[in-house]
This record gives sequence, C-alpha cells and structure tokens, in this order.
Amino acid sequence: MHLRSRRRPSAGTRPPFLEVESLLVEQYGELVRLAHLVLPATIGRHRRVLVAHSLVQRALTGVRALPGHAVPPPRAEKRGGDPVERSLLLEVLRGSLSYGRGPRLWPARFASQGTLLPGLPLVVGLRLFPRSGGADELALAQRLSGVPAAARAAFLLRSVHGMSDDAVHQLLSDAGARDPDAALRTADALDESVGTRAAALLTSLEFDACALQASPTDLLRRRRRARLGLAALALLAVTGVTLAATTSGGTTSQAEAPASAAGSALRPAELVRTPAGVWDHTPRVDFTAWPARGARVHDDDLLGRALTAWTRPARRTHVTLAPGTTAAVPTSAPQLLYAGDVDDRAVVLLYDGQRLARYDEFGSSGERAELSVARADDADVTTAAAVALGPSEQGRSAVRYLLAPWVAEAQTRDLLRPDVLARPLTVSKEGVTGPVATVAAGRGCAGRPALQLRSSSRVAEHHAFLLAGLGDLSPVHLTYTPLPGHGTPPARQPREATGPAALLAWTHQACGLGSLRGTGVRAVNAWDFAEQELPEGGGHAVWTCARADSWRGPGDVTVTLRTSRDAQAAPARTVAGATSTAACSRFGQHVVAATGWRSPRGHWFVVAAGSRAVTRLSVTGAVSATKEGRTLALPAPGKPRVGVRARLATGGSLDAVGSR
Repeated sequence: MHLRSRRRPSAGTRPPFLEVESLLVEQYGELVRLAHLVLPATIGRHRRVLVAHSLVQRALTGVRALPGHAVPPPRAEKRGGDPVERSLLLEVLRGSLSYGRGPRLWPARFASQGTLLPGLPLVVGLRLFPRSGGADELALAQRLSGVPAAARAAFLLRSVHGMSDDAVHQLLSDAGARDPDAALRTADALDESVGTRAAALLTSLEFDACALQASPTDLLRRRRRARLGLAALALLAVTGVTLAATTSGGTTSQAEAPASAAGSALRPAELVRTPAGVWDHTPRVDFTAWPARGARVHDDDLLGRALTAWTRPARRTHVTLAPGTTAAVPTSAPQLLYAGDVDDRAVVLLYDGQRLARYDEFGSSGERAELSVARADDADVTTAAAVALGPSEQGRSAVRYLLAPWVAEAQTRDLLRPDVLARPLTVSKEGVTGPVATVAAGRGCAGRPALQLRSSSRVAEHHAFLLAGLGDLSPVHLTYTPLPGHGTPPARQPREATGPAALLAWTHQACGLGSLRGTGVRAVNAWDFAEQELPEGGGHAVWTCARADSWRGPGDVTVTLRTSRDAQAAPARTVAGATSTAACSRFGQHVVAATGWRSPRGHWFVVAAGSRAVTRLSVTGAVSATKEGRTLALPAPGKPRVGVRARLATGGSLDAVGSR
C-alpha cells in the first residue's frame, strides 16, 4: 500500500516524482499484469506474483529523475504516448526482461532467481497465486509459456495497452530485448491463433496478479524442515563440544550424525488423507478430492513399502514410467488414494499433486513388486474419474478400476456396436469395479470396450462420458465435435461422446485406439469437420480429424474418411496424419485434406474437403484444379497422388494435414 503525502505543491510546480507516483498507483494493476506475464513461468506462480509486485514498486525509483515535461496528452490517444507512462512501462519491462541475469561472478543458482538476495522477496507460510480462469485462459497461459518473454510483452502491449507496432518495437529495444522484430512476429502468430478474444483473455483473472488467492505452504514439509533444522543445530552443538574437548586434550566418543533429508524415507503417518465428502464441497473436482479408501489404508507396513518403492526402489521392484513422466522423488508427503487387496495382489495408489503412482505387490510376503508412475497434472472431473488398479499386461484381458467418489453410475459398452445399450457394471462400496475388458494391442479389432460413467448431479446434471482403457493408469477420455451447421453453435467445443452421432463417429474411429496403448494419451477427440456427396453413387462421406492429446502436452492427429456405404463397424479410411501439431485443436481450428477415392463403378476421383472457414480449394499433382467452396470431387487418371491448399475466409491460406 502506498501512503501519499498530504503536502500539495503549488499549481504549475508539481514535482515530477509525485506525478510518477500518482500514475503508478493509478495503473498499478496493469503494470503488475505486464510484469507477471513477461516473467518466466519456470519460477512458479507464487514467486512470479511476488517478483511482479516488487518490480513495479521498484520502477518508481527508476523514473524519479525524469525531467519536467508538458501536460500529458488526453487518454483517448494511443497508450504509451505519455512520457511518464512510457517511462514506467520501460522500467517494468527492463526489470522483467532482465530477470535471471545476476552480477558477474554471482553464483548461477542465485542468478537464476533474478535477485541479489537469494530467496527474496518471500512470504513465510503463505502461497499467493492468481485465481484460475477457464479452459481458454489456461490454454493461452500454456501457449504463452512456450514463447520468449519479449514476445509475451509485445502481445500484451498491443492487445491490452493498444500500442502500435512501432511503439512496441521502440519500447522493447529500450528495455534491452535482443530481437524486437522476432518478438513482434511471434506476437502476430499469437494474435492469429487467439483472434479478437486476446484482450478479454489477457485481462481475465488468470493473468491478474492483483486478484490473488492465498493458501498455506506444505505444513508437513515445514515440520520436517524444522526438525531437520533442530537436528542440524544439535549436530553443530555436539561438534562444538567435541572440538572443545579435543582441544583441551580430553577424549570423547564419535557422535552419530542424523540422517539427511535425502536419505530419510517418507513415513506412512505423513501421508495426506482427504476426508470423505470433500468432493461435494469444493470447486476443485480432481484427485485432491479423493478420500483414502481400501481395507488396508491403516496397514503401515504395506504403506511403508509402497513409499520406499517410490523414493528408494529396491532391485526387486520393477519401475515403469509413463511417457513424459519423471522419476523424481516426491518433494512432500503424497496423498493416499487407495490401499487394499485386488485379486492376487496388494495395491497402493498415491498422488503427489502432479503424478499418480500405483504400487503392486505380489505374494503374501511381497516376493515381487511393481511401481507404475504416470502424469496426472491438471486432471478434471473426467480425467480424474477412474484409475486402473492393475496391469493389463501379462496375459490379463481385463482390469478393475477405482472410481472417483463423484461417479454415480458405471456402465460398459462396445464402441463397435453403437446401437447396443450400455451394460451395468458392478461397483463395490469402496469404488472398485468388476473386471472390465481392455483395448487389445495389435491390429485385431474384434471389440473396443469402454467405460460409460455418469457424474453425480451435485457435480453436473446429466453428465455422462466415455473412458477407454489403453494400458495406462488413467483411461483415455473420448469426446466428439459434430459437423458444422447441424444445430451446433459457431464456437466449436468438444462434447461428451455419448449421443447417437458421437457413437456412430466413434464406431469408425475405435479400431485406431489400439495404436495408442501405453503412449500416455490423455484424451482423444473425433471432429467431423466436413461432409460431401460422392459421385457415381458413392454415398454420403464424412471427413473426421481425430486428435490424441497426451499428458505431457503435444498432440497427434489422424484425418479419416468414411462413407454411408461402409459397414457399421468398418474402420474409417486413413487419409493423412501429423505428430506434435496444434491442428484440430482450439489453436488449430482450420483443417484441409485430400485423397484419391475409387467409386463403385471403378473410376478414380480426387476428393478434398476443408473445415468451416475454408472458401476455396486448390489441388496439384495428378490433377490440377481450383474450386470455390469447402469440398471438391474431380475425375483422375488412375490412382492419384495430389496435394491440396485451402483459402480461408480470413484471407489466409492453409496446407493439408501432414504436408511439409
């Protein structure tokens, strides 16, 4: 809080420093937002908030020596035209962009913190962070974390502060940005992907470092650190006594050093246990709301072996890490989700806020043990709805699941038979299901079983969703985006794949799930992006882009084509594919593809289609042609190999999925 002086200078002689202070207080929130957005995300949300406030408050001293100037221009003019305001922006940008560069010969681990005093600024006992926004804000935050700081600054200054490209370029140059031109180009790409919603998203609570939430730090970790500090003091005292006795010519026995923090294993008594019913009273419906369940939640011997397997696995423990999952030891006591006997083994399920760990112990005395660790960060009501309680390998054709406490109804269904009703699934009072068949590996496609769950009405009314087990700890969430123009709103959002159209689409996509086993996939969305009538009685065709998003971030897409002449369970024809791409997501909302197709009469055609915003298609290769519209079908001499390029309603162009 700033305390303003009560002394008022005479008219026309107001010191510049008071004017700077007045403007800083007036625009404090916007300046803090700028610093918070430009600072690197790697330092964590809590520390980023503190550093942002510190940089803005220190900006006051950086512009104290500003010379006198004329009356500032009206507010209606471009932002950044006022010299005082520009100086404040410059100071905040300079400090944010230079964060992480310490003085010469300063230790690297301190320089990386961007401060001369290690660990400062700090707030003891509290964690401060902005309130979470919606899915769009979270997606934008993830996208911004992957671009340079100068690009984030340019994006905000143009979208929120309304500054021109020239003004942003000059401001970045003065602030010490290495390549302002590249920053503006990256900001252009962000503008194109986000669209007109950029200003609204950037001014939301997700990026407001003044609207904060406060929570305590890890109390158990603080207690352990306090005990370690006392142990270290005791060790110093014993060492001092020993040295004094040695110096005085006496003899003493060697004192035993206490165990170090790295060598001390977590204890079962320190496990976090969420009380039952918390999920019904919290807006955060994920693994943190799971209570500890199972008949052996108080078996300290079993829990101790599970914790040891995660922190210091023995040679007899086989450890499996899902793709993109680290083997790092938990930094604090994990949460206990389940401990009990499942079929022929004991199972312990733990969660450390970012990862799930399942400990499987075989035999009465634990002759053999397995530990499986997988990412589960940012899980939600669907992706945190079930966890596999056993490996589906080793010849097992079925697996049991532990369901979330908010799941009110559980069923199973075969994705290859959309017209067959889902069948009830038995669930114990502890939330453990009966055996559920898994998606088999290999090319066979005799069946594609899936879980159909329904959330309690206390979470969401009439909310049913599909999950498919692919050999990972968490089953994959299946969603569907319908064809445009069939009563769907302009803003496309994936919806649950439980309706008739969704089940029909997934009937032709389900066989492709087998190739995703064990790849760490979080969710798969089937997007029917175009439809057309095929020539020579070929029937009605639907183009689909199936996007598989992984827990680690990247997503892969496959474009397929199915027709009304295909058998009900026939796999859709694969047209194109791409890996680690933004296509068919909220940041890649346009898609185009082409392929050769043979009619029932035996004639070859080039068929192509684009999504809603496509206005013109151009094919090259065996057939060269341009056609207005979103679809085309042209005769071809034999099986054609073609490329396609689309023109968008925005004036831009788009290459086919998978093209180089």
